[in-house]
Amino acid sequence: MRYEELTIEGRNAVLEAFRSGKTIDRLFVLDGCQDGPVRTILKEAKKQGTVVSFVAKERLDQMSGTGKHQGVVAYMAAYEYAQVEDMLALAESRGEPPFLILLDEIEDPHNLGAIIRTANLAGAHGVIIPKRRAVGLTATVLKTSAGALNYTPVAKVTNLTAVMEELKEKGLWFVCADMGGEVMYKLNLTGPIGLVIGNEGKGVSRLVKEHCDMTAAIPMKGEIDSLNASVAAGVLAYEIVRQRMGA
Repeated sequence: MRYEELTIEGRNAVLEAFRSGKTIDRLFVLDGCQDGPVRTILKEAKKQGTVVSFVAKERLDQMSGTGKHQGVVAYMAAYEYAQVEDMLALAESRGEPPFLILLDEIEDPHNLGAIIRTANLAGAHGVIIPKRRAVGLTATVLKTSAGALNYTPVAKVTNLTAVMEELKEKGLWFVCADMGGEVMYKLNLTGPIGLVIGNEGKGVSRLVKEHCDMTAAIPMKGEIDSLNASVAAGVLAYEIVRQRMGA
């Protein structure tokens, strides 16, 4: 079921959105506001695992389309999130070893959309993103994915490394993109695998990298030393495809 991207403002509207089961990506609350209605909204946000940010009135005024936000503004996801289990079930239904793409704090919606598009074309069974410090499924992501979001499940998780550990118990190996790693052609990227792509500026975080089994470097011959995150994801995803096809 798809949701339209929507900014919800006003206490009653936000509370009703939570109680009706809508997927709220982010909740912004006026800093210092802790009255009864706001506490109720925060309680609902905690139940859903929504990321909450306390901000100044000027910030809320900028977000508000009506100027009647009453101290709360919420962003609803453009698309419903899947569960990691859905991705494993999809792989099983296809008779294929799981191939997942995990994104460590990707912030640009165009990058996320492009990676989801690549994931679909490369036959990946899903994309996993963290709840914090990362872009969610906005309308821009939906548009940039060129329809791939209709077919490729995306899960949003609280703790990326915890999910990696759970998936390791199910037989997955993890490889992350890193300039200091082994050249990708020398690695065995077949079998159940998770490809980890890092933040546009910082790359893969130290903790996430420590949970990876391999680091893969993309050979580069030019004067600059890094690729766009979505391009790097595409290059590595298709090396995985090549190896899976036995080429």
